Amino acid sequence: MKKLSARRRHPLAAIVVLLLALAATGGLYAAFAPAGKAQADETAQSLAIEEGKKLYSVGCASCHGAGGQGTTDGPQLVGVGSAAVDFQVGTGRMPAQQPGAQVPKKKVIYNQAEIDQLAAYVASLGAGPITPTENQVNPAGADVAKGGDLFRTNCAQCHNFTGEGGALTHGKYAPTLDGVSPKHIYEAMQTGPQSMPSFPDTTMPEQQKKDIIAYIKTVNGDKAENPGGLSLGGLGPVSEGLFAWIFGLGALIAVAVWVAAHTAKAKKS
Repeated sequence: MKKLSARRRHPLAAIVVLLLALAATGGLYAAFAPAGKAQADETAQSLAIEEGKKLYSVGCASCHGAGGQGTTDGPQLVGVGSAAVDFQVGTGRMPAQQPGAQVPKKKVIYNQAEIDQLAAYVASLGAGPITPTENQVNPAGADVAKGGDLFRTNCAQCHNFTGEGGALTHGKYAPTLDGVSPKHIYEAMQTGPQSMPSFPDTTMPEQQKKDIIAYIKTVNGDKAENPGGLSLGGLGPVSEGLFAWIFGLGALIAVAVWVAAHTAKAKKS
């Protein structure tokens, strides 16, 4: 009897075993669940890269090379990142119809899912600027006044002080920013397309980019006021001076000719 009683388990032993089992189950879940999610994300990314490669081979490889190494007809894409692809393809600039001083914005031929796949493939060729999230490009709560200061300091020399665009050298131009989505403005600052310099986060932090976007959307919005009257496209003193020269001076010349003609007639009579 003593031996049997000695071998009996403590009443709390079953509870301890149950707790250990639950802990082990939770540990296994914690160990394997995140791994499963990561594996699913990796699989989805691999599929996106694979589909993007197919699209790239058809629409991009002839100019940029089979592996993005670039050719005489197109620059290298290794290291440009997904943001550059999203901007160029998302604004219709790529694929380009023909070479020229500058590739213009045109109708987009890919849908957003295909653009994301192309961007995933190009990003896999080498690290570069990443496509911004919706929160990164949302100008809500940004400082419009500060954005105006930043824009006039860094952008107005080419894009005009209201973002209407302007001419550059050798057939190039700074495009208008009116109607451009916040995401594409942000990506342009990230990647510096064509003649534009790039402004990475180390040079221009995310908040400053938001401030600039807020300023552009404010001055080009439907509620924007123009207390000076006729804006003449917002192109500044050049267009205003040309208007004054053609119409103002032209009107003075016409009046002078009219007065001279009537004076001559009066003398004859």
